[in-house]
Amino acid sequence: MRATLDDLARAGAQRMIATALQLEVAEYVTRFRAERDGAGHALVVRNGTARPRPVTTGVGPVTIAAPRVNDQRVVAGVRQKFTSAILPAYVRRSPRLESVLPLLYLHGLSSGDFREALPALLGPDAAGLSSSAILRLTKSWTAEYEAFRRQDLAARDYIYLWADGVHFTIRLEEERLCTLVVIGVRPDGTKEVVALEDGYRESAESWRTLLRDLKRRGLRAPVLAIGDGALGFWAAVRDVWPETAEQRCWVHRIANVLDKLPRSLQPRAKQALHEIMYAETRSAAEAEITRFTQAYGAKYPKAVASLTVDQDRLLAYFDYPADHWKHLRTTNPIESTFATVRLREGVTKGAGSRTAGLVMAFKLLQVAEGHWRRIDAAELVPLVRAGVRFEDGVQIEPQKKRKKVAA
Repeated sequence: MRATLDDLARAGAQRMIATALQLEVAEYVTRFRAERDGAGHALVVRNGTARPRPVTTGVGPVTIAAPRVNDQRVVAGVRQKFTSAILPAYVRRSPRLESVLPLLYLHGLSSGDFREALPALLGPDAAGLSSSAILRLTKSWTAEYEAFRRQDLAARDYIYLWADGVHFTIRLEEERLCTLVVIGVRPDGTKEVVALEDGYRESAESWRTLLRDLKRRGLRAPVLAIGDGALGFWAAVRDVWPETAEQRCWVHRIANVLDKLPRSLQPRAKQALHEIMYAETRSAAEAEITRFTQAYGAKYPKAVASLTVDQDRLLAYFDYPADHWKHLRTTNPIESTFATVRLREGVTKGAGSRTAGLVMAFKLLQVAEGHWRRIDAAELVPLVRAGVRFEDGVQIEPQKKRKKVAA
């Protein structure tokens, strides 16, 4: 079942709450660690976790198992007790979680910006976490991201790769953030984040640096890469992995073609482009391209040129299993993951750190990854890696060798 934006927000909120509760308790215990009883035992210690309880949020219930604290201190004759500012005892409802993950991303995750996002989680009167606790949280995420960037890839194999440059209008230091994102398909059909790096205007050199690093860390060349035709990514692929086949993204291509037509013609042209995209065979798709050329070529040659450039690479998916076509025609796994962020760009304020932006993009992808479903007909993915040929989506049976007849 496909994960919704609410699913991603809920999963991200649950993980953030759990981490924040651990940090809150650690900070409380550290604050009173010097206080001891007559035998020298600490008066404030951790005491396991409470029974998991559901907390209803604006995007549905999340289950939280809050850490407990045993506080033996007595002040002015009153026994002290730890009370979480994040999740007070008996709280069962919070209507403000639906925007937590996008807000944390958009605010850049500096400690001050994080504090601005906390009211979306805790309500306007919440005390929240201290700046030092928030700093430790962001440092732990940064360490995760750096470990991800250095991991050995020799034991991993990605048969298909999606690549895209994701731009955000949020201001980060001197210019807006551009991230180079690569997602791959494993032999069992599962999708994984392969790379996420800062990129300068999606230049070929930025992509070349990224791909060379993946190769240096042991990554084998994918069978097919999918991306927008305008990416500098393709020049890098031909340099680093010349054996990798190329598939252009249909969503980007359709948008480019329609942009070169009058608005009044766009609905009809879009339908014609979909006829090409969803054709059952390569020859049928080519026939639809010819019809489109005849209909629009005389008056709108730029639209036709935009459609037919790299035509073979636009129709490359016909050489792969038909069950995989819907996954291979577009860069949707990347686009849909970041859609929730783009929807909320307008709420951002001020500048943030590029590193913090990349780290939160990584965390967003990490949360999304847990909800990605395997591609259809996953059992066919190893055949693609093995070089089995497909024609119009159907496997070509190898011809049996004829036995020589004795003279």
